[in-house]
Amino acid sequence: MKASDFHYDLPEALIAQTPIEPRDHSRMLVYDRADGSVRHEHFYDLPKYLKAGDALVLNETKVIPARLLGEKETTHVPVEILLLKRLNTRDWEALVRPGRRLLPGVFCSFGGGMLRAEILETLPSGGRKVRFHYKGVFETLLDELGQMPLPPYIHEHLADQTRYQTVYAKAEGSAAAPTAGLHFTPKLLEDIRGMGVHIIPVVLHVGLGTFRPVKVDDLAEHVMHVEQYEVSAESAAAINQTRQAGGRCLCIGTTSVRTLETVADEAGQIHPASGETGIFITPGYQFRAVDALLTNFHLPESTLLMLVSALMGREEALRVYQLAVDAQYRFFSFGDCMLIL
Repeated sequence: MKASDFHYDLPEALIAQTPIEPRDHSRMLVYDRADGSVRHEHFYDLPKYLKAGDALVLNETKVIPARLLGEKETTHVPVEILLLKRLNTRDWEALVRPGRRLLPGVFCSFGGGMLRAEILETLPSGGRKVRFHYKGVFETLLDELGQMPLPPYIHEHLADQTRYQTVYAKAEGSAAAPTAGLHFTPKLLEDIRGMGVHIIPVVLHVGLGTFRPVKVDDLAEHVMHVEQYEVSAESAAAINQTRQAGGRCLCIGTTSVRTLETVADEAGQIHPASGETGIFITPGYQFRAVDALLTNFHLPESTLLMLVSALMGREEALRVYQLAVDAQYRFFSFGDCMLIL
């Protein structure tokens, strides 16, 4: 199977630059795998497709303001550090710019010296291991000095940083938002819970690898990015009980799918666990725990589109994506969504 098998043409004008207000007024394409039918709805119509006893599985990761803009201390050259993964209390894996100037031994300064970063080593990925020096609480400094790391295809300034955060975000650690969850409002979640639908949290900290293009055409040669996850004993038990009672497991976003499929056994039982996952889901994959998926529209030739194609079938996914293009849906992180039943 090749990456080029997942190409589609997308007019640049359909790449959403700003989020819809209110959150739940985005459009929602509903695809039924049973008969291939398509309906055009809005996100606030989601309860129409749920029933008591179903489970919504949400990724409650929280995006950190991981983009730091400052200067190299010796030359005052502007620099950027993008935090990817916390290694311990002071050390992080990060991307840096300009890479040729930020070599081991270099110090960078942010906020007039409130926060200093020491480049420790160059990593095989091309990133850096960085150690921070500061007084006080790191998270407080990061909230003050950092910026939300918006995807590279978003060029507009985001006035309200909370719009790149789900309303249920709790566990800090993501470099990118689980964007399918951006459509929810507190009231809609309350209404869904009131229907007797179980709302079950998991955590997968989204890395920037989710935006990196597949660089090889032969998918067998692609190395999937690794992300940290956690499924609690309570969440595992709740999902298992839901499915045993005949309820559906509807994942909100591809990150929730990857998390559940990582911890599910061959019989579909979910086991509590935490760790790192590099699961790569492509057509031919047999899903163990996922019955339905709510997801945004993804980049051509991306691993996310490949996962969607595994659930729908590649030809059907490309057919429905073309319908979405023709109907002028908004694409990617701040765009509209698709419910796959």
